[in-house]
This record gives sequence, structure tokens and C-alpha cells, in this order.
Amino acid sequence: MSSGATPMMAQYLALREEAGECLLFYRMGDFFELFFEDAKIASQVLDIALTTRGEHNGTPIPMCGVPVHSAESYLARLIKAGCRVAIAEQTETPAEAKKRGGSKALVARDIVRFVTAGTLTEEALLEPRRANVLAAACEVRGAIGLAACDISTGQMVLEECAPDRFLASLARLGARELVVQDGWELAPEDAIGRSGHEFSSEGGEERLKGIHGVSTLDGFGAFTRPMLAAAGGLIAYLDHVGRGALPLLLPPEARSGEATLAMDEATRASLEILESAQGSRKGSLIDAVDRCVTGAGARQLAEDLSAPLTDRPEISARLELVGWLHEDPMLREDLRAALRALPDVGRALGRVVAGRGSPRDLGQLRDGLAGAHSIGGRLAGRADLPVLLDSLLPALGGHVAGWGAMVEHFTRALVSAPPTERGQGGFIAEGYDASLDELRVTSGNARKAIAALEAKYREDTGVTALKIKHNNVLGYFIEVPSRHADTLMQAESGFTHRQTMAGAMRFNALALHEEASRITEAGAHALAAEEAHFEALVEEAVAARQVIAATAAALARIDVAAGQAERAAEGGWARPEVVEGLSLEIEGGRHPVVEAALKAQNERFVANDCRLASHDRLWLIGGPNMGGKSTFLRQNALIVLLAQAGGFVPADAARIGLVDRLFSRVGASDNLARGRSTFMVEMVETAAILSQATERSFVILDEVGRGTSTYDGLALAWAVAEAVHETNRCRCLFATHYHEMARLAETCEALSLHHVRAREWKGELVLLHELAEGAADRSYGLAVARLAGVPPKVISRAKSVLEKLEKGRAETGGLAAGLGELPLFAAAEEAREEACDSLREKLRDMDVDALAPRDALEILYDLKREAGTED
Repeated sequence: MSSGATPMMAQYLALREEAGECLLFYRMGDFFELFFEDAKIASQVLDIALTTRGEHNGTPIPMCGVPVHSAESYLARLIKAGCRVAIAEQTETPAEAKKRGGSKALVARDIVRFVTAGTLTEEALLEPRRANVLAAACEVRGAIGLAACDISTGQMVLEECAPDRFLASLARLGARELVVQDGWELAPEDAIGRSGHEFSSEGGEERLKGIHGVSTLDGFGAFTRPMLAAAGGLIAYLDHVGRGALPLLLPPEARSGEATLAMDEATRASLEILESAQGSRKGSLIDAVDRCVTGAGARQLAEDLSAPLTDRPEISARLELVGWLHEDPMLREDLRAALRALPDVGRALGRVVAGRGSPRDLGQLRDGLAGAHSIGGRLAGRADLPVLLDSLLPALGGHVAGWGAMVEHFTRALVSAPPTERGQGGFIAEGYDASLDELRVTSGNARKAIAALEAKYREDTGVTALKIKHNNVLGYFIEVPSRHADTLMQAESGFTHRQTMAGAMRFNALALHEEASRITEAGAHALAAEEAHFEALVEEAVAARQVIAATAAALARIDVAAGQAERAAEGGWARPEVVEGLSLEIEGGRHPVVEAALKAQNERFVANDCRLASHDRLWLIGGPNMGGKSTFLRQNALIVLLAQAGGFVPADAARIGLVDRLFSRVGASDNLARGRSTFMVEMVETAAILSQATERSFVILDEVGRGTSTYDGLALAWAVAEAVHETNRCRCLFATHYHEMARLAETCEALSLHHVRAREWKGELVLLHELAEGAADRSYGLAVARLAGVPPKVISRAKSVLEKLEKGRAETGGLAAGLGELPLFAAAEEAREEACDSLREKLRDMDVDALAPRDALEILYDLKREAGTED
């Protein structure tokens, strides 16, 4: 900071230093202003004008700004672009500053909040159907502690994992932000580093006890030291961004890594669970499955699909509820209609507890609780309730002490449609507070009195154009056109001149001043009364936050089950049977995403069976590209995932032995950021499978070894298949183009051969997308190339090259026997043959006995030049 900095710039620079890596929104009146480098970044991201304001150290200061009333939309764009923002608000009014330090006193400002991707609560900044997870991670004595929360709803989870499972666990959480210890070697590049002392297990334990008002955490679950240390880091970060005001945090849930189906990052990307390969929701599994009618339900479904269960009773409980709703379409539609009308209770509660709530949020709590009570009443008393639904009834208000009183209180207190802003009042219902009603009557009567005054002044002065107006600077005043000003300027008129305008003059009068005072006083008292009621209602909601959060969770679970039942009815999906054995029997299985895409084009998906058992647990699948091998592999993995998430599956029937880990190595691409080629990525993923897959795992492998030479690739694929069969002994679908691998069936007793069917008809390839037993007779590579539009000349040449290669291999046993005929060498070979023919012709016509020595020497020089060996 230079010694010549103005007081405002000195204040700004101090706040700018405090903001760190965040952009600083500096409140100046009705705008948030940004300066220096912040202004340059924001102007580019937001596409707003970049101007200058004054100078600093002799250089113009870049500046841009956004209006306070529309700041949320700009914040949303900045956060989406990867920025973080510090909000510096005015902490006193200009009048208070003047009273404190005189007319030149600078209004005090302070950073009141940091806005980051993982700490959003505002409705405008959040995606309704996507959770907004913030996570913290640390390492304690060789174990990784993970703490994750969605502060928009308060849900908090603590877990522990081994270092080699860290990235997989992180991928499952799908965190928008990750907070770690400074300098931690396992931290991803985009993680936010914080001081290591914040990650204290003792400190984390004490903070959790204090937040939830308990002397021990035993009632919430068994938490390890790494879990508590991660929780300490998470809460410290929330304390920092909220400037000491913590958001809604519900009691933490201890989650075991064995409680959910393990999937690594590569598997999640390959199966496109929550987003497609293009990074959008469209084309993903959840896009094809989601039939939820509420944002909370969609978020719960996403969590279910990200973390399928491995506990069979829990899976069965979910399936029972989906099946119950599937069998009763009328009840299902009634519930969905009721849910569709409800607000997002969980996120409204999150804003209220975080101190960012509005009257509208309180109204949403009221409407959501009332709607939940209605749904609970509809379900209560039924003798056939599934176990899971019966356990949710208390959260719907059926058996909670004080529930009805809270709903009734909020109903009496609030108008039917409360506003989003509370500064102007008008959200407390008439009849709730008699004194507030009197103030409103007083204010209303005073306005009628002002209208009567206006009529009286017109009659007394004879100026029909006289009007009583109001603005925020002058308050109420009398305005007449300039040509009538003399009438009011007379001393005996009772009017006092206030302001001269172009074409008009403004006046005051004693009676008007008295009525204006009554309005102002009554309005101020009314606003103060409404504010007091607002705070009381907020306090009541905060006190009941765990009950309300349980209600929100129950509504979301019912929405998920009803949506799953709706999807099953819509697509003819079946209820899977999840068993303890190692079987995997799927009849008429289909890929949900591909089937939906084909249906949109009025095309039919060809269903296929998959039957794996202990004696037939490894399927080797051949056949042409585009024949459906990859689709078949993925659809079975997705069916396992859907079943263990507790939903029906796209199949005629399914019997699935519980899977502990799911691996998908289908397709690969360069990871240039980490210095890995396509083949290296393929090998890293394959290595993870071979080192982690257990007997209870399910693995899908596609074209292992294709990224290297033919012999290397075949050798690797052969060895991998043997390892899966002999060492991992897991259920596996292995697709390959290496026909030689069919011989593995001779030595691997649990391996069977299969292929996707295709046939050529009148020179054209017909892909049947059907799976059949036995090895593939060929790959139909040239036919697929023809389908793809490769020019006929290239296809013809490739066919001749293929014939020579196959002939050479048959005669010599070597693939390279026909190498000279490959297109790469064909032109050179032809040129060499022409040169040889020319030389033969010259030698044949030459009379050697008649040549003089000099002539013979010249001929040799000519031949040397033609051969290109001369210098």
C-alpha cells in the first residue's frame, strides 16, 4: 500500500489482503465493486464493462461492478467458472459513520462471507437435482479420514479408507470442493490447502460435541481418529468461509467402506453413472433412470446410484418399497402428485439455519411440513406397509411431539405466499398480532388522510394540478407546476418552499408533515414487529431442525421409490433377486441408456441373457466391432449397480449374487495431464483390477492389449484372462478380438466362449446384436470399415493385403511373412521391380566383347548414377 492511498483505498487493500485468492466484492452503495486484477478477471468472466476509477501509485485503477440486487446471478457465473468470492459488506449506515467520525468518516466494511463452490445455500446458485458436497480429507497414521457434507441440507458423513482407496472414495462423493492439509502428497491439484493443526481429531470431536450439544458422540456412531480429524478440518473451513457463522450440520453418520459397492474413478467414468463422457447429465445412467418429481428425490437417487449397498437386508427393504408402489399405480400417482406440489424443505431449512433465510423459506417449511403430514395421514393405518415405509412414518409427522403445533403456528403466522425479501414487511398474516394489525390500520388510515389532504389543498388553492408525492430523499411533499407556484409562495398560504425543479416547485405543509410522521412511525414500528416475529419463527425452525431434516429425508426416499416404480412400469423392468451366492443370472437384459436412445428413434433394443456361475464365471466374448460387445458388458454392470442401489432393473428377470466391487475397463483415452498414453491408462486400470478384485467382484474387460503390438497385446490379454480365472476367480465378461484366446477354454474350466452374431448378406454386413455360444469365426473388420465409409479402393487393397498376410502366416507361421505387400511398402516395391527390369534390358542388349575399356567404365558410372549411390 502506498503512503498516498486514500482512506477508501487503504480500507479496500486491507480487505483485499484478507480475501486471499478470492475475488473481492466491495460494497459501495447499491453496487459490489471490483478493482485491480479482480476487475479484469470478473469483466472477462461476466462479460461486463471494465472501467477505471482514480489512480494508485500513478496508475489508473481498473474497476467493474455488479448491482447488489442482482448479485446472485453474477455470483453463479463466477462460481461456475471456478472462481471464489469474498463478500465485503457495509457494516454501518452512512448516518452511523457520520455520527461516529464526522462528515468525512468512511463507512466501515468487513468481509461477511466467502462464497465458494462447496459452500452455497442460495436457491439461485444451486442445481435443484444435484447435491452440493464439500469434503475434507487428511491422513492419520496411515489411514485416510474423509468428512463430507452438503450444507444446503446439512447431511454429514464421516468415513475412513486406505490410501489406495482414497481416489475411489472421493469419486463416489462427487465433492465440488476438497479441503486438505497443506503439503499433503496425496492431495489432488485443485484441493484447497489449510493449516495442518485444523485437522485435529481431538479438536474435531470437541467441535462436533459443541455443535450438537452432547457430551459424547457415541449416540451418533463409532468414529475413528482419522474421521474426527477430517471433521475438524471441514468445520474449521466452514467457520472460515462463514466468518464464524456455521451452516446447518446434522449429526454425522459413520460410513464403512464395506457398506457400499466399491467402484474406482475409471469405472464410474466408464459406466457414465451421473454424467456422460461429454460431461453432461444427458446420456448418463441417472438421466435414463430418474423419474423423481422433486429435487430432493433426484439428489437422493444420485447418491443411491453413486453408492449402491452391499447389505442384503437394506437392499431388500428398498426393493420391497419399490415393488409395493409398482403394484399400486393409483397410490403411486397420488403420492407423486402430492410430492410434486411440495417445496424443497431440506434446502429451505439449510438457508434458515445458515442465517440466509427469507420469509419465503419459512413459508416453504410450513408448506412442506403440512404436505408431509398429509402424505403421512394417507399412509398411516395401512396394514400392508413395507418395513422401510413404516419406519418413515414418524418423520412425516405422525408421532412427533409438537409437530402439529409447529405447523399450525407457521400457518397462522405467515401469509399464504411470503415474499423473498423481508425488508419491506408484509409477510406476517393479518390476525396473528393485534398490535401489528393496529399499526397497519394506522398506516393505512394515514394514507387515506394524505389523499384527503391532496383534495383539500386543490380546493383551497384552486390548483387542480397539485399533487402530493413521495421519494426516499424528501419523504412526502407537495408539487405544483411552476406557473402555479406564486399561489403557494404567499406567506399566508401555509405552504413552505422546499425545492425548485425544471417546470415544477415543491412545498411542505404542517398537516402533511404530521400525517407523514404518522405513516413513517407506524411503518417503522410495523417493520420492527414483523422482524421480531421473523426471528422468533427462525428460532423455532432451528430448534426443530433435526425433525424437519428427517421429514425432508423421508419425502426424498418416498420420491425415489415412487420414481423407481414409475420407471419400472414405464419400461417393463423387473424386480431383481439379490442373493448371497456368486451367481449372476440376467434374462433379457438391456442397456437402459441405449434402449432409451433407440426408443426415441422408434428402434428396438435387442435383449440378451447373461448367466455366470461358479463353474462358468468367465465369459470370453468375440465378434465384430459395432456388434454390441461393449454394450453387453456395460448393461450387465449397470444392472448389478441398479439392483444393489435398490431399484428394478431393465431385464425380464435377474438373480444377482451380492457384488462387493465393480470394475469396468471399457475404452480408454490419453490422460496427458498426468503424462499417460492410452495404453498406459489401460494398463493402470487393468493393474487395479488384478490387484483388488475379489471372488465376490464383478469385472468387465474390453479389448485388453489393443494399445500395443499384436503379439504383445495378445500375450497381455492371455495372461490377464488367466489371472482373472486362476487368481481373482471373480465373475468376469472379457471381450476381445484375439481369436487365438479361444484356446484358453481348453485349460480354464470356468471359462466359456461366446460371440456377438453378425452375417454378410449380398456383400453387406448385418449386425444382429445377439449373443451366441461359441467362438467368433472372424472379426468382420473390413465389413465394418465399409459400413463406416472407408473408400472402396482402400477396402479392396486391404482385402488383398489380408489374403497375403493370412497366406504367409499359414505357410510360415509368421504374421510378417507378407510384409512386403503391405500398402506402406507397395509403391517402393513396384519402383524397385521397374528398375530391375530396366537393368536387365540394358545388360541383355549390351555387346560386352565390343566394348572399349573407357566405354565400359562410362557404363558403370551411368549405372551407379541410376542406382543413386553417387555422392
